[in-house]
Amino acid sequence: MRLIKTKDAVGQVLIHDITQIIRGVTKDVRFSKGHVIAEEDIPVLLRMGKDHVYIWENDESMLHENDAAEILRGICQGEHMLASLPKEGKIELKAGCDGLFMVDTGRLRALNSLGDMMIATRVSGFPVKKGDKLCGTRVIPLVISKEKMKLAQSMAGDDPLLKLLPLKQKKYGLISTGNEIFHDRIRDEFSPVIKEKMAEYNCGLISHRVLDDSHEKITAAIKEILHLGADIVICTGGMSVDPDDNTPQAIRNAALSVVSYGAPVLPGAMFMLAYTDDGRPVCGLPGCVMYAGRTVFDLVLPFMLADVKVTAEWLAGLGNGGLCLSCTDCHFPNCSFGKGV
Repeated sequence: MRLIKTKDAVGQVLIHDITQIIRGVTKDVRFSKGHVIAEEDIPVLLRMGKDHVYIWENDESMLHENDAAEILRGICQGEHMLASLPKEGKIELKAGCDGLFMVDTGRLRALNSLGDMMIATRVSGFPVKKGDKLCGTRVIPLVISKEKMKLAQSMAGDDPLLKLLPLKQKKYGLISTGNEIFHDRIRDEFSPVIKEKMAEYNCGLISHRVLDDSHEKITAAIKEILHLGADIVICTGGMSVDPDDNTPQAIRNAALSVVSYGAPVLPGAMFMLAYTDDGRPVCGLPGCVMYAGRTVFDLVLPFMLADVKVTAEWLAGLGNGGLCLSCTDCHFPNCSFGKGV
């Protein structure tokens, strides 16, 4: 490319898009890449503050911003994603379905450290709706060396940087525990909350048991509900360290592989998660899930619905960002809750 004075640019080919901004009226491309500058364009360009423009000069070692943006798109785009057309070196990706959005943050950081290019994404590990914006990419200069883009491709590898994992409509079983509920001493306020949360994801309840604090009965119910074909089993109540709180023992006795009893999240510290041999999750929910707007359950549930196994390491990482601020007006997920880096 070559920089020349605008008044001398008649007949030259513009190498980049030029955006016109008129406050309250428009912010859009006025002259597109490849436009042949005409005499009548000169006063318009000058009014836009463009005393100089870049014009096209062939250089086999360089890529135009839009061509390089296509390379960034290829690095990022996974299945179930839709890409915009390149514009001013920018391409955006949107969700083609509801799903759990995942980012390889290590590779993302490495690519953004190269300079002359950028990839900005939504936070990894949160559900998105069809049509939601997932990421934006941009090549910073008008032209960039082919070698630098080859380096970016080499660093990125063959797997897409971004993944969108469709959420599945699971069948679940619910076990409500506690002598106070079983003997009708108090009203069960917990079950309606869980049913409402699961309905948000179109999950179907196949069995609901109400039991006392007998860990033997709770263990038997977990096994029976799994035998009925539940994809997820949710136990409420009995999750603290009080003498009558036996749900954690029941989950352990159901011959499950326990990932964790406890999570660095408030609300949700007494959360428990285990898996069957065939990968079905069984979780114990602390009482905060009943009364708090958003808890650890809201962070973990999308992973269970996308068949992404939750690990103890991932749970430990929730500590950074795991403190809900209990805002009067909840804006989750548009807040810091659960968004550690």
